[in-house]
Amino acid sequence: MAEFLPQVESYKGTVKEMAEELVKKKFPERIIHFNKLLEESPFLCENLETVHSDLKIPVPEPIVVNNHDGDPPGKKRKMPDGAEDAVTGAKVFVLPSGSVPINSHITQMVDTIKPLICQLVEEANLLKMWISFLIPKIEDGNNFGVSIQEETLGEIRTVESEAASFFDQISRYYMTRAKLVSKVAKYPHIDDYRRTVVELDEKEYLSLRITLSEIRNHYATLHDMITKNMEKIKKPRSTNSIEAMY
Repeated sequence: MAEFLPQVESYKGTVKEMAEELVKKKFPERIIHFNKLLEESPFLCENLETVHSDLKIPVPEPIVVNNHDGDPPGKKRKMPDGAEDAVTGAKVFVLPSGSVPINSHITQMVDTIKPLICQLVEEANLLKMWISFLIPKIEDGNNFGVSIQEETLGEIRTVESEAASFFDQISRYYMTRAKLVSKVAKYPHIDDYRRTVVELDEKEYLSLRITLSEIRNHYATLHDMITKNMEKIKKPRSTNSIEAMY
């Protein structure tokens, strides 16, 4: 086992170097980059109508049921083919315009933001390892610096957890939209379903914009917290016990 110790120490040293460079150089770059993304398309829309997407599901012609003379009032008559579908919903085998397109604007936002979420999760994990390697052995007293390390670790874990939850939000959007679109296909004459799809797309646009802002804020918060406490994070205990007493 002893022959692996130099490799382990080398790995720890690499993690420390990468983490410090990440905080000092990469984090400020990330923050500026996210600010630029928030100020341009697709994350900035002056008019929400640009987010709307044509479902390409036509409204069928209305089916008129004629009242045959001579039928007694209240007598049930067989409805023409297709008339029942107008009431109970049509069985959808194929759509006249082919498949229903996804919302290209929202998808462009998703394709942009997903790599950024993965990046945040990976970098948060790197910072966790870095601070974990810097925590000294457990001793009595002089643990103020250690408490700063632990508090910073807690903040990083929160950031990592929230970043991972952003993926759930994206998958829920597509699942919800698919169910609504299937309703539009089955009940094409009900405008409320079509309107709900529009409202959902607008909501997701705002949600993704907020998500990008939250990612930017996470980087800014971690950068601020770590740089302000860098000395205590790297050296949590004073080497001079006399200085610690005064």
